Amino acid sequence: MGMKVDEIRNLILKSIPDAKIEIKDLAGDDNHYAAIIKSKVFEGKTKVQQHKLVYDALEGKMGGVLHALSLTTIIDN
Repeated sequence: MGMKVDEIRNLILKSIPDAKIEIKDLAGDDNHYAAIIKSKVFEGKTKVQQHKLVYDALEGKMGGVLHALSLTTIIDN
């Protein structure tokens, strides 16, 4: 299984339209990614809340279709 970078990007942008997203495929298998996501919606939220916003944007695919996603979230000022 797995997901392509564009699929991940599009799902995140659907929920967080102002997101600036960098995604790196760590293993070349469409299953292990690292992402840096900058958005104003992260302001005032804890890291856990920020990451939950991103995981929620993936519509339940995390842990199933998508095996691993290392997240770095940044407040975009």
